[in-house]
Amino acid sequence: MHTVYRLNTSELDQSFINALKATYYEKEIEIVVYEVDESAYLMASPANRKRLLRAIENVKNGSNLIQVDVENIE
Repeated sequence: MHTVYRLNTSELDQSFINALKATYYEKEIEIVVYEVDESAYLMASPANRKRLLRAIENVKNGSNLIQVDVENIE
């Protein structure tokens, strides 16, 4: 059986450990931990990559920016 859990370290609590124990009762398991690079995921799609790189350039150049009045946000 292969299962991937993706969560923030703040979610690693006793209930998570208990769920693992219940799911894999009396079985030997292997836990591999690595930090997720969100930018790599976002850049994986060519269309998304192009859009993100264009947005970065817009910020650098100060063009095509939208100003939001945070006082009017509900």
